[in-house]
Amino acid sequence: SPLDCKELQPVQNASGDHEVSVSLGVINPACNNSSIPQSRGAHTEEPFTTYFDEKIAVPEEKHSCFSFCKLWAFTGPGFLMSIVDPGNIECDLQSGALAGFKLLWVVLFSTTVGLLLQSLAARLGVVTGLHLAEVCHRQYPKVPRILLWLMVELAIIGVDMQEVIGSAIAINLLSGGRIPLWGGVLITIADTLIFLFLDKYGLRKLEAFFGFLITIMALTFGYEYVTVKPSQAQVLQGMFLPSCSGCRTPQIIQAVAIVGAVITPHNIYLHSALVKSRQVDRANKQEVREANKYFFIDSCIALFVSFIINIFVISVFAEAFFEKTNQQVVAVCKNSSSAHTHLFPDDNSTLTVDIYKGGVVLGCYFGPAALYIWAVGILAAGQSSTMTGTYSGQFVMEGFLNLKWSRFARVSLTRSIAIIPALLIAVFQDVEHLTGMNDFLNVLQSLQCPFLFMNRLDYSTNNCVDSFDRGWRILGGIVVLVVCSINMFFVVVYVQGLGHVALYVVAAVVSVAYLSFLFYLVIPMSLSATDNVWIGKTF
Repeated sequence: SPLDCKELQPVQNASGDHEVSVSLGVINPACNNSSIPQSRGAHTEEPFTTYFDEKIAVPEEKHSCFSFCKLWAFTGPGFLMSIVDPGNIECDLQSGALAGFKLLWVVLFSTTVGLLLQSLAARLGVVTGLHLAEVCHRQYPKVPRILLWLMVELAIIGVDMQEVIGSAIAINLLSGGRIPLWGGVLITIADTLIFLFLDKYGLRKLEAFFGFLITIMALTFGYEYVTVKPSQAQVLQGMFLPSCSGCRTPQIIQAVAIVGAVITPHNIYLHSALVKSRQVDRANKQEVREANKYFFIDSCIALFVSFIINIFVISVFAEAFFEKTNQQVVAVCKNSSSAHTHLFPDDNSTLTVDIYKGGVVLGCYFGPAALYIWAVGILAAGQSSTMTGTYSGQFVMEGFLNLKWSRFARVSLTRSIAIIPALLIAVFQDVEHLTGMNDFLNVLQSLQCPFLFMNRLDYSTNNCVDSFDRGWRILGGIVVLVVCSINMFFVVVYVQGLGHVALYVVAAVVSVAYLSFLFYLVIPMSLSATDNVWIGKTF
């Protein structure tokens, strides 16, 4: 029977709470499905430990369907995973400048998909006591596991590069150009090490600091929104009426980049780990249900704030700078005696902006306060993404490879990989080349999103970790098809724009490999669904 397959034994950990181990070798052997690959020796492995040793106590309130005290206890992980990084901000401002309000619906779609993914990830952590990377280690053979790990590491390094770029630009703007871009890049090395010591003061204080940074972003970008006063009718139309009439390759690239910028893949792994910081007795079905409910509310609130920040940035640049020419901007900057007028060619070509130029044109049109407040928001985004990238990398490395590295060693490796190209470009090139990497990095993250769905849906349908009904799987499958279709359409349009036969061949080979790996991940999910044993009705 279904219940015979779920002999989940509560195990008391060092902090006193009970966890349910679902390592494939720990559960009843009848629960093992031959269609799901198992890593060799999984039955002898002990649950991983992380540096989040502190467990947040949850107040007990009987006979209450909702409690603000409990919600407060579970609030925190959602805000750490919903951080808006500098790459996201640049993608937003370019979307507004290039397409006006036309791509706001893509932000809404991406945020909804992000909520689905974050909900699945949080439930995985609550029900199993394991985070997503740990489950990947147990479920997949060595080769696909290593491939998935490399892809996540690539995404983390990409976000780290965006944080370096954004922080360097913000420091340059705030200093009035006195600190060069390469100096800002070097400063980010020091601030990373400083912020790593914040969790020494307790997890709740760390979560509060993230909340403070998000508040700064909301206030600064909200100030820009109020100052520019975009048309509310156009905002609502762009948000709820999906269309992109007249869109060409640049607009399509921005649409794909929005998906990757909003759904940052490594944060899915982070969220599944952060939920383990709450003291939940996983042998108690009622506590697990409550934890899932309150973590979902936490995710909804956090992603709503993130969504509002994205809307603020896109709407500001759509209203103020859509279809503006460089000549118009130059005239305004000269009248305001801006020192950055030389950044824009004095011609009738369409204005192109990035994080740096975006702050400059805001200063030209709306005064120096708009420029400095913009820079403060970018700096807050950069510093918050610094820490989430570090924590994500730690959990991913521990989970996929069962490899324990100190945070210092971990940050030294990823930050060195991120710093070196950013520093070289900052020294030998200009800010346009430095910010130009953001588009590529955002698109790269979008291409990785389907893999998150595949391995996450796999664990939602296999007979050991099922806490979702058929509707979740159908919805997730539809989203996978939509995201894959968007990515493939982008590849076709982008390669056609390059117009080289050799690139067609390369793109075809890469696309086949990409889809083949996705298909490989679909197989165990499909097979396991045919003889699924339900635990979902219990949890």
